[in-house]
Amino acid sequence: MKIFDLITRRGFIASAGATALAFALPGTAFALNDAQAKALIDRAVADINKVISSGKSVNAMIRDFERIFAKYGDVQIIARSALGPDARGLSSSQLNAYTKAFQGYMARKYGKRFNEFVGGQIDVKGSRKVKSFYEVKTSVKLRGQSPFEVNFLVSDRSGKDKFFDMIIEGISLRLSEKAEIGAMLDRNGGNINGLINDLKKAG
Repeated sequence: MKIFDLITRRGFIASAGATALAFALPGTAFALNDAQAKALIDRAVADINKVISSGKSVNAMIRDFERIFAKYGDVQIIARSALGPDARGLSSSQLNAYTKAFQGYMARKYGKRFNEFVGGQIDVKGSRKVKSFYEVKTSVKLRGQSPFEVNFLVSDRSGKDKFFDMIIEGISLRLSEKAEIGAMLDRNGGNINGLINDLKKAG
C-alpha cells in the first residue's frame, strides 16, 4: 500500500501495531523532551511547506525532499526497520549501500507526490510523550479536501533528535515500507545486492 495514495482519504486502515516497532529501537537513555520533539517537527514542516510553495519542478522538489528526509528523519533506523532481520546479516559496506539506495528510493517515491500538496499547508498541532519517544501531531490541508492527521514519531536514541516514523491516519510509513522492501527482496531471491540495484531504480 502506498502511503500517499491515502491522501485521497479512501481506504484508510487502522493499524494497531503502527507504533509497536518503536519499542525495539536500540539506543541510550531517554533524554529528549516535549519542546525539543515539537521544535524538530516545526523545522521539518517549515522546510516542507517551503518546498510546497516554491513552484519548483518535480525533480527539484525530489532533491529538496531527500535533503529534508536526511536532515530530520532517522534514515538508518527506518531503512533497517524496513529490511527487518535481514539487516543484521549485512556487512557495513552492504548496509551503507542499502541505506543510501533506500534514501534515494524514498525521496523519489514520496517527493513525486509534492505536486498534490501545492496550495495546501501542514500545521503542527502539538506533541505528547509515548513511553520512550514523542508523538508530534500535524494537520494536513489539501485543496478541496478535509484536513487529515499525520503524526511524526520522534526519538533521540540514535544520538540525535530525529523522526523514525510517520503515521498517516493510522497507517505507519515504516510498516508500509517493510512490506514493500520485503516483497522486493523476495523478488530478488533474498539477494541484498539485487535489492540495492532495484532500489536505485525504484520510486
